[in-house]
Amino acid sequence: MDRTLCLSLLFLFTAAAAAAEGAGDKNNLTSGGFLWSTAAEESDLAPPPEDSDSDGGFSSLDSMLQWAISHSNPEKLKESAEAQQRLSPSEIQKRQLEIKEIMEKLKMPSDAELMKIAISDLNNVSTSLEDRLRALQELLELVEPIDNANDLNKLGGLSAVTRELNHSDTDIRTVAAWVLGKASQNNPIVQQQILELGVLSRLMTMAKSNSIEEANKALYAVSAVIRNNVASQELFYAEAGGWMLQDILSNASIDIRLRRKAILLLADLAEYQLENRNRDEPPFFNDQDLLKSVVDLTASTDLDLQEKALVAIKSLLQLRTTEARVFRDFCALGDALNRMRQLLHELMADEYQRDYVMDVESLRLEVELIFHRKLVKQ
Repeated sequence: MDRTLCLSLLFLFTAAAAAAEGAGDKNNLTSGGFLWSTAAEESDLAPPPEDSDSDGGFSSLDSMLQWAISHSNPEKLKESAEAQQRLSPSEIQKRQLEIKEIMEKLKMPSDAELMKIAISDLNNVSTSLEDRLRALQELLELVEPIDNANDLNKLGGLSAVTRELNHSDTDIRTVAAWVLGKASQNNPIVQQQILELGVLSRLMTMAKSNSIEEANKALYAVSAVIRNNVASQELFYAEAGGWMLQDILSNASIDIRLRRKAILLLADLAEYQLENRNRDEPPFFNDQDLLKSVVDLTASTDLDLQEKALVAIKSLLQLRTTEARVFRDFCALGDALNRMRQLLHELMADEYQRDYVMDVESLRLEVELIFHRKLVKQ
């Protein structure tokens, strides 16, 4: 290493040390750089300081240098820099070793290493409730990249997370379902792995929970696991998933976020059926009570829910087995679309909503056209 680079690193070391000394023990560089805290090592890792990097560490020497300079006394830095210029080669070599030790301590663990730590905490029966929840929350962030999600099962993480679905604590069950949903979203590999673990029925049961958050995250996970996955959808239908959706959609007292997820899932299932017309259509698609619960959503005071209902109706109308007369006579779709048109025209007076309302009206007109065409054909 040439002398210039050595001196630069020494300057960095000095600046960082000076900054850490000024910030106090709670902000020192060897303990304040990590967000992760395990059950076994919690006492060794302090929470990150408020003004540290958002990811809890330094991505490069340059970012560390910038942090050190911004937290240091300029006069002390000047004195330290001058002192470094007078160091002998042996003193520089000694400082090099010191810097190397510090950099090793500051080195952030890889995602795989962090996942292993979290999974280890979940597998440890003595892990506290707080640390168990922290481990799940860490996995929730780590499994977002598809490569990490694919590694979760290899590391034993899927089994560890699915066990938490039966935990006595609501928050633990909620985040565990959330992790499974995040890992399986648009990921056929993880979808299949979760299916093989046999937890879909458990997630469907959790979607009926009295806890709003647990029900929402469980239904999110169900949607992620069965999306565009034939085997998972067949199991979902076999486990009376269609009737579960109907119960949610027809209950006006249920949290609106859960109803939005339910109507989105129904629309997604209907759209997937349209894209795979060679498959037999599940009987529940033509259940008149289900169809009426969907049409009734167009009378909701929530415009977003109305729009999602229209998306579902549009796909349901195009299925082979649905009957136009059921939509007309039992569901009163024609009247519902007329009422919705009047409401949307009134809402267009609000310039802040006008563009969105016009988009919804375009969708309503499209649904109305498909409905009339189906009536003529049948």
